Amino acid sequence: MGESQPHERETGSREPEPGLRERKRRRMYQEVSDTAVRLFLERGFDAVPVAEVAEAAGISKPTLFRYFPAKEDLVLHRIADHEAESARVVAGEPDPVDALRRHFLAGLERRDPVTGLNDHPQVLAFHTLLYGTPSLVARAYRHQERAEAALAEALGGDLDARLAAGQIIAVQRILALDNWRRIAAGEKVADVAPEAVRAAQRAFGRLGAVLARG
Repeated sequence: MGESQPHERETGSREPEPGLRERKRRRMYQEVSDTAVRLFLERGFDAVPVAEVAEAAGISKPTLFRYFPAKEDLVLHRIADHEAESARVVAGEPDPVDALRRHFLAGLERRDPVTGLNDHPQVLAFHTLLYGTPSLVARAYRHQERAEAALAEALGGDLDARLAAGQIIAVQRILALDNWRRIAAGEKVADVAPEAVRAAQRAFGRLGAVLARG
């Protein structure tokens, strides 16, 4: 969720400033993705051809595909920067599960869209587009697989690490999806938040206990 609107990822760490060429490249990605998402939200993902997105963005169709190999990537660009987030969080931490628990709770506190606890209209519309389009759900699963692989590598890379990573990513996904579904159904963020915190504490606590038993 890397756009400059409500989906922008927030972290507590500072990254090196990118060079001019990299900033231009990121801006191009962002502008094309924003154009595509706007069109998809207006008329539906399947109703908007890639050629129309390219024309609206002021680039050729071949150029668009150089940036985004698949139509679905025009949408999923917004969550791509989360793939390595869990791996970054656990780096150097003596208790990876506790580090991720604290990170998720901090996300709930600041209403980070990735936790599902956000009722901004643009956030809700984006998630409705994502979860309501089968091809986007299928493509998002590939992002989840890469996030799991990155986390497993950060945890040591062996079978135990891969098993742990799979469970951790599943917990994060289910917690966020439950929050989003409740808010999309009309519940207020202020009402969902206390239960979301308790659910996260409980889920990560159980997860930590299971993984500690090996």
